[in-house]
Amino acid sequence: MNRYLDFEKLEAIDPKFFRATQPYPYANPYGLLTEDGYQRLLENMPDISLFEKIFGYRRLGGQEPHNRYALEWTPEIDVPEPWQDFIAELRSDRYRHAVARLMGGKKVEFRFHWHYTPNGCSVSPHTDSKREHGSHLFYFNAEGEWDPSWGGETLVLDDGGKLDFRSAPSYQDFVAEIPAKSIGNYSLIFERTDRAWHAVREIHCPEGRMRRLFIVVVSPDNLYWKVRDRIIGKKVRFY
Repeated sequence: MNRYLDFEKLEAIDPKFFRATQPYPYANPYGLLTEDGYQRLLENMPDISLFEKIFGYRRLGGQEPHNRYALEWTPEIDVPEPWQDFIAELRSDRYRHAVARLMGGKKVEFRFHWHYTPNGCSVSPHTDSKREHGSHLFYFNAEGEWDPSWGGETLVLDDGGKLDFRSAPSYQDFVAEIPAKSIGNYSLIFERTDRAWHAVREIHCPEGRMRRLFIVVVSPDNLYWKVRDRIIGKKVRFY
């Protein structure tokens, strides 16, 4: 059976070091996917015909829209077999325990979605929803196929502890920005806090190319949200 996650590398991340990282807990490791697994996933990316076009939605606090194509995973979605196998690994107790260990040992549950972002789009500075506990981003733009000058790296932003997470700051409002490596088999894992600002500057890539990533949204195992979503029958979106 093919293996996708390199559990040993994930479990080697020191929780104390992770949680002490500034400006908020994050890590940007290389190779949390096996090289063969990464290649299989890269060669079998879900077709954009499955995606929803999400453009023009204003965010909390007046932040600029995060325009992109998005696909949220459900068991019914017909994605290529390597992705089905990869998601099965992500739903395993071993991955769940590794992520919970980094994020303070709390019980967690997951949602999974893909984002494809075309030329001219960006992700404005923001923190994620308070209902989220963190995220694990896997990047799928291969070395030699994506020019670094096109952009696309996630920026870890340091607000110096001064900004309200419900505001809409500009880049000039931050004291520092740290670009996460995002070309090749890199991933970014971070814990959601009121200071966990991040962004992606406008992408300048040729037409037909897109920034591609797969996101594991880490949420507390919270009965309130499960019941709420079931009662109102609302599909949760991540704008």
